[in-house]
Amino acid sequence: MTGPIRRRILLVACVLPLCVGLSRGASAATHFLLLEGLGGERRYSESFREQISGMLAAVRRTAGDEALVTVLAGTDATAGRIESAFGALAGRVSPGDALAVFLVGHGSHDGGGYKFNIPGPDITGAQLKLWLDAVPAARQLVVSTTSSSGGALDTLKGARRVVITATKNGREKNATVFGEYFAEAFAETEADTNKNDSISALEAFQYAESKVKAHYADHQRLATEHPQLQGERAESFMLARLGEAAALAEDPAKRELLDRRESLELKIADLTARKDELSESEFLEELEALLLEMAAIQRQIAGEQAGSGEERQ
Repeated sequence: MTGPIRRRILLVACVLPLCVGLSRGASAATHFLLLEGLGGERRYSESFREQISGMLAAVRRTAGDEALVTVLAGTDATAGRIESAFGALAGRVSPGDALAVFLVGHGSHDGGGYKFNIPGPDITGAQLKLWLDAVPAARQLVVSTTSSSGGALDTLKGARRVVITATKNGREKNATVFGEYFAEAFAETEADTNKNDSISALEAFQYAESKVKAHYADHQRLATEHPQLQGERAESFMLARLGEAAALAEDPAKRELLDRRESLELKIADLTARKDELSESEFLEELEALLLEMAAIQRQIAGEQAGSGEERQ
């Protein structure tokens, strides 16, 4: 091992701890689309509305711009309006952006394909795929918390698309509890397994999955839903901020630093994912530059936080 490479390894070893525990962030912008389907019975309607409300509050804070968040619920969640919402996203989303879509409600599967139950004609998994494919965001997340949602897994899968469903197939047709726990994760410190003050799609899934298992065990019932996650890099989709990260996001100046830090975290994750494509020296050189920039941003954040503390004294 040459001297320069050894020095880079030592530098990475020294700087990398500064990045441990940070979120693995967002691209230039993350667009959110939340869809609330029909509840049928009052208890389901109220539950779906609570889930959407909790998720909506969290993603608005995460996005930092209400223009990046669209929600369709009740009589607004018709096939025509959903198609229009996707059309609008297709026109304004950039290839470097990310898109996260959430379907909360009931679903069905008639043997031919998955359907999301809404006022008027239901929308199918095939329609969702067409609309998603038309949005140029390279990174996409689709979460369906409905019954029979696993029946859409094969239809919705795609390159750089993460798909999360409440069930493993279309035959699991009972109403699910997965959605309640998935929404709960957006504000739950227990879901923050790496203690980085943010909740990723992977963490929300893992939290909800464990709670679903506990739910059926506690009630001594055979589980009628088995959550699924398909696709890579679910940890790169940040859904909610907690604690310090949430506080930083509230200040416009610090928000910019936070966004830069998260962008760098994604670049580091992308670089690590393609490590085998690079020589050792190329990988370390790129990683060194990213980590040094990360450390500089961390020092700036720490300095501004210290300055704010002195002003309050």
